[in-house]
Amino acid sequence: MFTTFPTPLGTDPVVVDLLGLGKGEAWVNGQSLGRYWPTIGANEDGCSDYCDYRGNYSPDNKCLTNRGKPTQRWYHVPRCFLKANNNNVIVIFEEFGGNPWNVKFQTVTVGTACANALEGNYTLELSCQGGRLISNIKFVSFGLPIGSCGSFSQGRCESPTAYSYVMNNCLGKRQCSIPVNELALGSTGCNENRLAVEAECWE
Repeated sequence: MFTTFPTPLGTDPVVVDLLGLGKGEAWVNGQSLGRYWPTIGANEDGCSDYCDYRGNYSPDNKCLTNRGKPTQRWYHVPRCFLKANNNNVIVIFEEFGGNPWNVKFQTVTVGTACANALEGNYTLELSCQGGRLISNIKFVSFGLPIGSCGSFSQGRCESPTAYSYVMNNCLGKRQCSIPVNELALGSTGCNENRLAVEAECWE
């Protein structure tokens, strides 16, 4: 199957959302985007919001996150693949009979930066893309934070001074480095702490 589409306006990165298709391969203007298989997802049982690789490995409790979801649904379309006259063609070779009406092109604006790191001899590196600056610190937790980027929340241990430390060292910069230890971020009362940060990026 194939169809035409206009070139998205602006200079932001372009992606195509292939959720709803089964399995196959896609091309834009003769350039391969690779194979896709968004219908395959792991079993949802045992899904957890928190992933921690420390300790002995156990298949019963290690990193069972995002189960039931495809490993990938958005595929990057380099702007050099697209035509200035808007007469672009996408060709889809679908093997499982998915619904092509769900295919959508969109641009991506990177307005959020997230990072997390374990305590110890580690440094958390936080940076914004495209020359943007860190304009706001939305979330900081040093202790046992849970969740992932966009849905972080505090756990049962928390340093009361970590937020101000990150604010003072990162706000207004394109990138910053934070030592992940209690000497810099303050005591939490727990062992094996983790630092999670979510920031907003603006030009």
